Amino acid sequence: MAEIKVTDRRWWAGESDTPTTAEEPRLKPTLIEELEARIAEKDREIQDLVSKYRGAADEFDQARVRLRKEIQKDVERSRRSVIVSFLEVLDNLDRALEAGTSRGDDPFVQGVAMVRQQFLATLEGMGVSRLNPVGQPFDPALHEAVTTVPATSSTQAGVVVGVVRPGYLLGDDVLRAAQVAVSAG
Repeated sequence: MAEIKVTDRRWWAGESDTPTTAEEPRLKPTLIEELEARIAEKDREIQDLVSKYRGAADEFDQARVRLRKEIQKDVERSRRSVIVSFLEVLDNLDRALEAGTSRGDDPFVQGVAMVRQQFLATLEGMGVSRLNPVGQPFDPALHEAVTTVPATSSTQAGVVVGVVRPGYLLGDDVLRAAQVAVSAG
């Protein structure tokens, strides 16, 4: 009988554990590897763009908040300006009442007094309060000294003894300082 010779061409069936070829077999074709590399690059670009978008959105939100605060400050300044201009009208109503006190129970003077009270109530509704500094120590943050009066035995130096023009507060802020006469010793 003739002897049959079998050649096993399986690389893993050989005597050694490594294949006889010099390079490792590729599990994926080159085209797929290139596409995967391009996808990874695009993913990095997308992540960069997303982070830039988030940064821009945060910056926009911060700018919106700053703008709202600035607008609110402008509105408050305008409100204060309007209220201060109305205080001049209130001062004129006070002068009219002082001039009309010699008339007694004149209906016109009573009408002006009612308008003045309504005006004061409206200002109080806006948070404006009138300062009554007589008898209080002089405070340059609240008062503006326009004259000094010699101190008597019943008053001490540095105390407000009279009001030339009343002052007003808007909340806790000085809207208009009171012009006062201060005792000096």
